[in-house]
Amino acid sequence: MSTAPIRPHAGDAYDLAVPPLVRFGTGRVGEAGEVVRMLGRRAWLVGGRRSLRESPALPRLEAALEAAGVECTVVAESAGEPTVDQVAAALAQLPREGREEAVIVAVGGGSAIDLAKAVAAMATNLDPAEAACRDADAAVVDHLEGVGSRTITRWPLPLVAVPTTAGTGAEATRNAVISCPRRRFKKSMRSPLMVPRAAIVDPALSLGCDRETTVASGLDAITQLIESFVCRFARPIPQALVLEALPRAVAALPRVLAAPADLDARAAMSHAAFVSGIALANSGLGMAHGVAAALGVECGTPHGLACALMLPVAMRVNEAAARGAFARLERAVDPAGSGDDEALASAFVRRIERLCLEAGAPRRLADVGLARDRIAWLAENSGGASMRGNPAELDPGRLLPILEAAY
Repeated sequence: MSTAPIRPHAGDAYDLAVPPLVRFGTGRVGEAGEVVRMLGRRAWLVGGRRSLRESPALPRLEAALEAAGVECTVVAESAGEPTVDQVAAALAQLPREGREEAVIVAVGGGSAIDLAKAVAAMATNLDPAEAACRDADAAVVDHLEGVGSRTITRWPLPLVAVPTTAGTGAEATRNAVISCPRRRFKKSMRSPLMVPRAAIVDPALSLGCDRETTVASGLDAITQLIESFVCRFARPIPQALVLEALPRAVAALPRVLAAPADLDARAAMSHAAFVSGIALANSGLGMAHGVAAALGVECGTPHGLACALMLPVAMRVNEAAARGAFARLERAVDPAGSGDDEALASAFVRRIERLCLEAGAPRRLADVGLARDRIAWLAENSGGASMRGNPAELDPGRLLPILEAAY
């Protein structure tokens, strides 16, 4: 018998960053006061204008905070996907007193949570003069990967994420996606320090989502689950979580669209969204997200709809390179299925194409307002970390005919 030591393979090295505390389940928003009280005495709320003011979460959240003796103040409201200007304006309005006891509480979809994460990080990583200035946009830009040179070196203000949609998984990620329409880019502020200190995932809070939001967020979560599983940087723990969550999501999304009050199906989608956030944060993504970011800049396409459009296209492009991974996902969704990897991978691609079609996702780039003469721009600007993780190697030259065919 060999006595040679077992040596880990270099490829087995990985990081894993997840929220230290997760409260998942119907009604658990009522525990927000207890959770916030562990971290501080003041709750500074950040939310979407609609999600914060109209969501059933707000009165329940405020009641829970009051019962725990936590002072509550709304400090910022997002208007659509967060921009550099929104982050700078929120920093300028942030209270100067009481920060040592403040906890940022993010209530809403991915846009609201990303705004909150950026504000929490900038509040501690800018000096007071920078943070108080309405021209702080330059300092915010300087912390965005790909355009700036500064990094997050200090712990952000503690952040508790309370999602009201089931899609982006922002409650579990280490980044905030920030747009700058004036400079025409969409980039991430990213650091392991930016993972929320706690996530309260209450599926009942998604009951207020309309059909369009449910489709966009649900297909965003499914895109993240698939892309993180097959990407070049896939890691074992996120992959194991995806194998558990994706089958439930594939079954649950049609149920939610047919019966919006189906709380069991909504719970499956909220779980899938949370897992998708862990998976993308600790593995990576691919072509669908790479193109979706550029579509958001060019056409203002909501991120979830852009992902829903690009997912079937990306899966066809990656079918050969990711055949084994797609086959594993098909076996997870349908354990009774049979066939070799090639047959199962093809079945999985067709399954997701049908799901997107039945959900009513946009099918062509023209459907989201892209002008034909901007396809070349889209190919040139669809890159970044997401594209680097794509199973099939793509550069603008290879991507251009793919996008032309999808127009």
